Amino acid sequence: MTYFMFSTGIENSCPTIAQGRKRVDEMELCGHYRRWREDFELVQDLGVKTLRYGLPLPMTWLGPERYDWEFADLAFGDLQARGIIPIVDLCHFGAPDWIGNFQNPDFPELFACYALAFAERFPASQLYTPVNEMYICATFSAAYGWWNEQLTTDRGFVTALKHIVKANVLAMHAILSVRPDAIFVQSESTEYFHAENPSAIEPAETLNERRFLSLDLNYGRRVNSEMFRFLMDNGMRADEYDFFMRKHLKSHCIMGNDYYGRNEHNVTAAGATSSSGEIFGYNEITRQYYERYGLPVMHTETNTCEGPCGDEAVRWLRKEWANVLRVRNRGVPIVGFTWYSLTDQMDWDLELREARGRIWPVGLYDLDRKPRAVGDAYKQLIADWREVLPAQSVCLTVPLAPYGRSGAGAAARRREAAMPKAG
Repeated sequence: MTYFMFSTGIENSCPTIAQGRKRVDEMELCGHYRRWREDFELVQDLGVKTLRYGLPLPMTWLGPERYDWEFADLAFGDLQARGIIPIVDLCHFGAPDWIGNFQNPDFPELFACYALAFAERFPASQLYTPVNEMYICATFSAAYGWWNEQLTTDRGFVTALKHIVKANVLAMHAILSVRPDAIFVQSESTEYFHAENPSAIEPAETLNERRFLSLDLNYGRRVNSEMFRFLMDNGMRADEYDFFMRKHLKSHCIMGNDYYGRNEHNVTAAGATSSSGEIFGYNEITRQYYERYGLPVMHTETNTCEGPCGDEAVRWLRKEWANVLRVRNRGVPIVGFTWYSLTDQMDWDLELREARGRIWPVGLYDLDRKPRAVGDAYKQLIADWREVLPAQSVCLTVPLAPYGRSGAGAAARRREAAMPKAG
């Protein structure tokens, strides 16, 4: 069937901070474990039919081939009963404690086994984001020193990036062995770096190539000579690079792009960056990514704070929606739009670097589940545009099987065949 995906999401970030001693669990902080049925009712009330939704990975994936599906069975069963289609978010900024962090070279193959186990248990799931915002996860964990391994080196960044993207690719292969019609929505941050003066042009150009690295590797697009040298100088081997060029699954993908006002940056001659605020905007930056990859697009995240005047978020929603229509009218196949997230979040004003318990008022609903002005505006926008927006082609089929346990024998037979060889 044809379907334009008006969407929202349940924020499920779970990185560790404080040298791994503390985990920031947004589902817990925002009350979803206690109020998940109420949250799904709010999704229905909005008129949203697709939901970016994932499990608490560290509490679900307990060890190699050890899983606790209790919460997953309840949540995904309820979504199916309500007719809400999940875009399954398997890894959102954090690995389980027993793995450690994204420097662990075993992470990609282990994560593919987890993806396979999930797909076998929930074969009705068709839409996936195996690893959310791969570029941001590697940058914040291993270049900025904020999360997880908390490194601040180029080698740490390249190591995290190659492991994260390989995990994403291997997970796609594993899921396709169970669900051959699976579609992968790569929710990735779309960035741009502006030179403050002529002396900053070179570092800005370098950063504007580096922003593409996660998707270049994921989609098997050869990087330029400068980025190739950067990767090789910082620990990527030639055979690892060749894996990405040969094993990509671009034909199964929708390019999900996330855009916030903070996604554009000023760059100094020394390469230091700071937020520039919105200069180009979603339309122009999406065009750059579309021209590079040529894939259907979904706007997979945006928000802004409600603010003291009460209408800032509503104005941002209208601006982003106007940009979505502009993207479509320029001939780019755009298949969905997402306000992220359903409820307010916690401590994202500090990018989760500290656990202060501070509410970040960006949700369609506050944490008491009362609608914000932007929630009412989004509900009306969906009602107004659902029937008149020409839909794009997305293969969303009737579920093949109910949610719940599938045969253990199938897991044993598929597990080896699902994993492409890296050599």
